[in-house]
Amino acid sequence: MKRSTARPPATGRSERGAAAVEFALVAPVLLALVGGIVEFSHAYNLQISVTQAAREAARTMAIENDQALARTAAIAGAPGLNPGSFTFAFAPGACAEGLTANVTVTYTANTLTGLLGGTLTMTGVGAMRCGG
Repeated sequence: MKRSTARPPATGRSERGAAAVEFALVAPVLLALVGGIVEFSHAYNLQISVTQAAREAARTMAIENDQALARTAAIAGAPGLNPGSFTFAFAPGACAEGLTANVTVTYTANTLTGLLGGTLTMTGVGAMRCGG
């Protein structure tokens, strides 16, 4: 069998560098997509942690009826987050039999990439019936 050594007909244009141009067009879109995925996953993780903190605070408030212990439980329930960035709202202020302890936890954090702005504010709500 004989191998063909024929070349395709020359078009008069050089195709050198076409891959570099295509990469330059596609790379920013791919990098923005990866950055968006990273930022979204960071925000989602923050939201889950803040919601867990609110649940822990509501549980502790319903059992112990002590806002200081509830704050401590919330901070312990969200490891890895800055304790100074939490704010708490308790409703009602004291837990009585038959009422529901509602705790709203707000957390402010910086974004990782800056694609979603400079800061993120996450809010979590926890509710538990007082006295079990």
